[in-house]
Amino acid sequence: MQIVVQSYRGLSFLVWLNADRIFTMGTVVAGLLAGAFFGSILIEP
Repeated sequence: MQIVVQSYRGLSFLVWLNADRIFTMGTVVAGLLAGAFFGSILIEP
């Protein structure tokens, strides 16, 4: 059980350290999806 708790703490620490990178990747993906959506609306007559 201690190994599971230590692994969870380590994983949450890594997520906390990389939260800005995860947020940036999510923002880029959301922007690309929004651009593709609006581009497909504008191209179709």
